[in-house]
Amino acid sequence: MIKKIIIAILAFSIPSACAVPSTMNELEDVVNVDILEDEETAIQIEVVEKQWKCEECTPEEKYILSELQKETRITDRNALATILGNIKQESNFRANICEGGARVPYDRCYSGGYGLIQWTTLGRYNGLGSFCAAYGCDPSSLEGQTRYMINEDIFQRYLPMFEGSGQTVQQYMVPAYYWLGWGIKGNREIYAYDYTKKLVWT
Repeated sequence: MIKKIIIAILAFSIPSACAVPSTMNELEDVVNVDILEDEETAIQIEVVEKQWKCEECTPEEKYILSELQKETRITDRNALATILGNIKQESNFRANICEGGARVPYDRCYSGGYGLIQWTTLGRYNGLGSFCAAYGCDPSSLEGQTRYMINEDIFQRYLPMFEGSGQTVQQYMVPAYYWLGWGIKGNREIYAYDYTKKLVWT
């Protein structure tokens, strides 16, 4: 009895101009036409993923913050703030800066560290040049150095520690030290705590 009622309902719900499909192939044809019509009239909805942003930051700070989230799995505010605080201490986000303050191209820094994180050792300094030669970027630029910074093997080695969550800035300073190997700590931790107040999830 229940089966008969369901069949009767289906029969009345189909317009008289339409024939009831007699085979699975005919049924698939009807379904496919409906799907195509829906796709043509569908409204595309752009999905915007949330991320940490810093409206008060400089364009250079915003760029690096964005790239870190785009190219890694770092989602913790304190981890991002720690990285930004360390870059500020090292170079104040000036890519073309040689240790001591001279603003020069990559090949004109003859001693000390160079760039965003003050790459100092010969291997790391040469690594920046080799990376940009291989991937078509400018080793003196913010964009080129950010790419190298994220892909450099030393950063990649400690990246999993930044990709964790729930740590304090002080705790994230441990992998930051191994990554940078700074001689003078300076205000990097203070800068990092300042960034934690500026970063907004939006």
